Amino acid sequence: MARKKSSKKPAPKKRWPKLDKTFTCPFCNNADNCGTNLLIGEAACHVCHESYSTKISFLTEAIDIYSLWPDACEAANS
Repeated sequence: MARKKSSKKPAPKKRWPKLDKTFTCPFCNNADNCGTNLLIGEAACHVCHESYSTKISFLTEAIDIYSLWPDACEAANS
């Protein structure tokens, strides 16, 4: 007698966490007011109207542009 083969469901696919698209402004500290534009590589605050732009590549994400902004501010102050 042959055993009946059990049917196993495939393992669920691992989902990557979603990255933020809005950030806290480094100048006015308002939460979720800085947006990024990936077409031109710009991060701007909608409240205090401060902005930062940089060169981007096809691998650049919104968090990459925003994380360069405080570094550029520190470099300008030094």
